[in-house]
Amino acid sequence: MLFILKKIIGGLLLPLPFLLLVIGAAILLLWFTRWQKTGKALLTAGWLVLLLLSLQPVADLMLKPIENTYPTWRGGERVDYVVVLGGGYTWNPDWAPSSNLINNSLPRVTEGVRLWQANPGAKMIFTGARAMTNPVSTAEAGARVAESLGVPRSEIITLDGPKDTEEEAAEVAKAIGDRPFLLVTSASHLPRAVIFFRNAGLRPIPAPANQMAIESPLNPWERAIPSPLWLMHSDRVGYETLGRIWQWLKGASGEPGK
Repeated sequence: MLFILKKIIGGLLLPLPFLLLVIGAAILLLWFTRWQKTGKALLTAGWLVLLLLSLQPVADLMLKPIENTYPTWRGGERVDYVVVLGGGYTWNPDWAPSSNLINNSLPRVTEGVRLWQANPGAKMIFTGARAMTNPVSTAEAGARVAESLGVPRSEIITLDGPKDTEEEAAEVAKAIGDRPFLLVTSASHLPRAVIFFRNAGLRPIPAPANQMAIESPLNPWERAIPSPLWLMHSDRVGYETLGRIWQWLKGASGEPGK
């Protein structure tokens, strides 16, 4: 129940739902109360913030410092395990396997496969529980995509019990002990994930995937026109900020050594 409550409250505090609530409140004030100035102020503020968060320069300026905490893995210490954290997914057997991995999940899996190829003999570990109405866990969905990309099933381990990052760390600790491993997750999620894994006594080697904050060239209009793509980048900032606050409240906020 606490997990579901956390997801609902956290979801409503993300930029788009929160701003829609603010704008909705402003509309109610304008239509049904005498507080016209308050309604106008809320409506204007909500619209302006939504506009700014939907612009690439604003969204990526906020996201870049989070994503740049760790560099892309380019080789180094050889490992026996590549751990890929679960993310958004569904499961429709009629779809191409990769189509079942939503948003951040597919880049995590493909980066995990790249790292597995660079570490011959390593095992891939996929984590993540089953969604409430889904017969397949997020760990299993990721494993099936990796298998479709050429990773033998004998080289894959699925941990389909954990519901969040803290539980994933605990399950990985049970599976491999304190042996070093590559920890693959979204670049924006990695700083928070590393804290959980190191607090569990593990030795993760950070391996970011799914970098989104763009520093390379874009067409001028792509930077100037509001887009749901850039709003999604702002959403990641909000999600990880809320996650770090929750981590701090639980007493697991110590910054990991770099």
